[in-house]
Amino acid sequence: MVMEQPKQYRPLIESEIELLIRNGCECGDWEKVLVADKFNADRLRNVTFSGENRLGTFDSFFTDASGFKDKTGIRNAHIHNCDIGSNVYIRNIGGYLANYKVGDEASIINCGRIFIEGETSFGNGMRVAVIDETGGRSVPVWDRLSAHEAYIISLYRHRKKLVKVLETFNSQYTRSVTSNKGTIGSKSQLKDCVIIKNVKTGPGAVIEGALRLINGSVNSSMDASVYIGSGVIMEHFIVCSGSVVDGSAIIDKCFIGQGCVLKNHFTASNSLFFANCEGYLGETCSVFAGPYTVSHHKSTLLIAGMFSFMNAGSGSNQSNHMYKLGPVHQGIVERGSKTASDSYLLWPALIGPYTFIKGRHYKNLDTSSFPFSFLIEDHQGSVLIPAINLASVGTIRDGIKWPLRDRRKDPVIIDKINFDLLNPAIVGKMLDGREILKTLKAQRGDDIPYYMYHNMRIKASMLTNGIRLYQIGINKYLGGALIKRLDNTEFNSIREIRERLAPASGTGIGRWVDIAGLTAPREVVEGFLNDIESGKVSSIEQIENTFNNMSLSIDEWEWNWVHNRLEEEEGKHIASFTSGDIIGIVNNWKESVTSLDQMLLSDAGKEFSMSSMTGFGIDGGDDIRKIDFEEVRGDYASNNVIAGIEEHIKETAILGDKLITRLERVKQ
Repeated sequence: MVMEQPKQYRPLIESEIELLIRNGCECGDWEKVLVADKFNADRLRNVTFSGENRLGTFDSFFTDASGFKDKTGIRNAHIHNCDIGSNVYIRNIGGYLANYKVGDEASIINCGRIFIEGETSFGNGMRVAVIDETGGRSVPVWDRLSAHEAYIISLYRHRKKLVKVLETFNSQYTRSVTSNKGTIGSKSQLKDCVIIKNVKTGPGAVIEGALRLINGSVNSSMDASVYIGSGVIMEHFIVCSGSVVDGSAIIDKCFIGQGCVLKNHFTASNSLFFANCEGYLGETCSVFAGPYTVSHHKSTLLIAGMFSFMNAGSGSNQSNHMYKLGPVHQGIVERGSKTASDSYLLWPALIGPYTFIKGRHYKNLDTSSFPFSFLIEDHQGSVLIPAINLASVGTIRDGIKWPLRDRRKDPVIIDKINFDLLNPAIVGKMLDGREILKTLKAQRGDDIPYYMYHNMRIKASMLTNGIRLYQIGINKYLGGALIKRLDNTEFNSIREIRERLAPASGTGIGRWVDIAGLTAPREVVEGFLNDIESGKVSSIEQIENTFNNMSLSIDEWEWNWVHNRLEEEEGKHIASFTSGDIIGIVNNWKESVTSLDQMLLSDAGKEFSMSSMTGFGIDGGDDIRKIDFEEVRGDYASNNVIAGIEEHIKETAILGDKLITRLERVKQ
């Protein structure tokens, strides 16, 4: 952080010392107090100095949000070994302010002790025992840790050299920020805090009413202030720009990424929270909370797991040990999943993307090849309903809301996020799920009531429906990508179309992975990790740049993947496609999109049924109930999500027909 303090200091002159003494100030050695050239001694009252101190100018006013206005300066404080910037406002420090550089226009009011004790790294280098409580996957944190870097360190333990190199980079950074002097950033506000020890803050931070902050970094910026509020206790932490920790939250050994909100008695230990996570009332322990992990309920415990884009229902819980060798078990719940109230999962488990989890599951489950599924419980155990979430309007609503709820305002974005519901990583799993279901059906036939897969039952009717839904979803994605590729391009012949559909390279045609919000070809990720191990990537900054470049290259790589899948699905090379082949794909896309949208409308309609109106119009009949419901919830026709789906159906027809018309004019 760049401090805007004057570069030139001078000793106090005799008249200034006399004025300071008359104002109740004292110092054992006034020669150790240096001041800026235009220093105004009259702005200091009842200040005790010890150690070596440097003071800026005080010639303006402090004004708070209420409109209260006062002269800048220092009053009623003990200042030890500090550099105080210009026009700082310090009032009523009950203990002392020691070993700090205070930026220009910062304010520190009614606080106890704010001090640096010995050398500190401000939370950098701290190891956070995520996923495995025993520390087997611990991640050393630093000021700009990304979800993607943490994913690799925690989950790629099979690459010992890689992990060692990444931890070396972390150690180098930690040494570079280790100091015996802290910083309070320019225009920061510290008010009514009790103890702040070994903590640095960036510009514009607001900390008011915190009880205890020890060994941490508050990485605020003027574009995205950090707010830490009343009753908060944090020890060993890093908080990134735009985040809020408030309402008596208790945080221990945690990294809190950009745009997060943790408040209302939320407690967390040994956890990582990345972009836009929310935690209210509940508890996390050894959790890797990827982007948009949300827990809003007092009774919810997330423990020893990895989650992302996840919404935890009240009473959700997991078991990470069976009282044998300790808390050694772990679980991974992939992107976009939700848990119903009182859901329970026995670790170890691996839950596929966009899964709705309901009930209590007492066996180890692996649903990773079945995205968009329901995992429910009946009297016989766990039941899987494959692909049914593709027809859930809630899934679509989630896909819409996530980018709209991005609270990150900092120009430097740490986590690179792909928000698309359908992408090569997800659709690749849909292809796997479709083939597994087909294989189960072929092996067991059609005349059985259910199929078994990894400790789960799949009803025969749901298996057949799952194959159908996955095929619809695959057609929607592949056809949509093809239409996007040809839209707004000029072509007069099939040769020109084939050239447009040709892949830019061979990169990305294989398996894709989701590294905590950033989707990328596995080969690209593996190559990047090889470069780290070989020394081609030699700094933490290069790692940040590579993740950024990955996010910028997704469109090109994604088309390469789609190109290959289209050839596999159609059973022929795109280089030999006719306009008729492409028209067939477009028609399949139109049919799939319309079919899914109609299912979504049907699902949304359930929210406006008479049963959903139970409890409305409490003292009237059905007419009053309906009116009351619509006043509170709105009606079917005016709902934004429903209107969006209906508009999407119209746009689909127009877009598809427009392209088909152009294709029909093409010379073969």
